[in-house]
Amino acid sequence: MPIEKDVLTTGEVAKICNVAPRTVSKWFDSGSLKGYRIPGSKDRRIPLGELLKFMKVHGIPLEGLNSGRTRVLIVDDDHEVVDVLRKVLTEQTNYELATASSAFEAGLECEKFRPHVLILDVHLGDDDAQKVARLVHKSDSLQMTKIVAMSSKLTDSQAHSLRTSGFEGFLRKPFQVRQVVEAIEAATNLIH
Repeated sequence: MPIEKDVLTTGEVAKICNVAPRTVSKWFDSGSLKGYRIPGSKDRRIPLGELLKFMKVHGIPLEGLNSGRTRVLIVDDDHEVVDVLRKVLTEQTNYELATASSAFEAGLECEKFRPHVLILDVHLGDDDAQKVARLVHKSDSLQMTKIVAMSSKLTDSQAHSLRTSGFEGFLRKPFQVRQVVEAIEAATNLIH
């Protein structure tokens, strides 16, 4: 069940948390898990952001949110790099892909596409890559998004320092497809 919705049913939350739907109802009814009831019904709905907070507070593994196809957003203003990555990853993997060529487009795509992995050129505009990374990490709805930096200009020490800036991985251009897939899998801890 790919998590592409902003609001989930108690049954969907139960599958993600690996519990019975009745358990989710108890969490909701006790006020532990925030959400709302559909007017004129007893059905409950849980916003994804509230579920993420609840799971973190209670130490529930977040892996259940990663079910379904891995969504990858590629952000680079070099259209050739984007086109090659899109073509190769479409042909050789089962990833669901989206692309953007600016920080603004990246923000819009993140909100709409909810990527599991964001592959981000660190030389995107004036400090735009760092701004995108900060915004993704601050967003409640993008807490599951992992960011992999890519660059052809960084030294090894600069690339290593990206981890302290919120990047989960690094790709040095030019790279092999295998390296891209390994970086995506390492960031999501998914085995395909």
